[in-house]
Amino acid sequence: MAPIHHFDHGLITPVVSYVLSVLGSMLGLTCAVRFRTAAGRGERIWWLVLGSVSIGGTAIWSMHFVAMMGFAVVGTPIRYDVGLTAASALLAVIAVGVGLAIALLGKGAQNVRIITGGVVAGLGVAGMHYTGMAAMKLNGEVTYGMTRVGLSIGIAVVAAAVALWLAVTVRRPLVIFAAALVMGVAVNGMHFTGMTAMSVETHPSSGQLPGATASGMLVPIGLAVVLGIIGLAYALMSAPTEEDRAATAYLAQRREEAAALAQRREAAAGPGTTMGGGGLSSGSWTYRDRSQR
Repeated sequence: MAPIHHFDHGLITPVVSYVLSVLGSMLGLTCAVRFRTAAGRGERIWWLVLGSVSIGGTAIWSMHFVAMMGFAVVGTPIRYDVGLTAASALLAVIAVGVGLAIALLGKGAQNVRIITGGVVAGLGVAGMHYTGMAAMKLNGEVTYGMTRVGLSIGIAVVAAAVALWLAVTVRRPLVIFAAALVMGVAVNGMHFTGMTAMSVETHPSSGQLPGATASGMLVPIGLAVVLGIIGLAYALMSAPTEEDRAATAYLAQRREEAAALAQRREAAAGPGTTMGGGGLSSGSWTYRDRSQR
């Protein structure tokens, strides 16, 4: 069996992957809060999609990709199938989206919805991980220890259920931040548990491996992640909050009350009474200000 290095570039890849998972979790949980206070169905679906991209795309898949940058097998180069890599990203977003929809939109007891959504999302996340691993091409045969594979799937399901419970319950910014820190640990724990299940037996080969290098995909994927995070942050900052809606409703109510008061005053003044010309005229009598006499 060939030696495997999970931190080939030192601590930079696990640190960056953890930061990405925490950031994506924070954005996703904030989207879930906006979902619960959304005004209409269209707005709720919008926040559901953004939450799926935040958690599935940033917190989970981006973390997976960055962690793979530090993965190396002694004795063989590594290439990645671009199509399978893209499919793994799409699978993560869809799986998290379905799990969120079950937990937030489903019918029945809340705990049952959270567990059901957690199982669906967790299996999807595990599928994302091993699809991403299947995209890896190297000169050798890859095998997996099934005990650790099962453990990684269990961690994914539990982590997904906890994430959905947090998405349904948390609201305050400090709690969201603490929850994101925990979610980051769970996501990274699932990834590296699955990676330790892997063994490689290399064999010599003179042919060129098909696919792209991890460094070659870094620029387009990195740009997509950065632009996605900026877009998500802008959507959260520009969208009205529950407090904004309450303030708008209060101002609208005050305007209606002012208009109604003006109408009552006009009605009380009588139909033959008008204001203008510096005085108040009614019939043949004219009342003027003392200063105009």
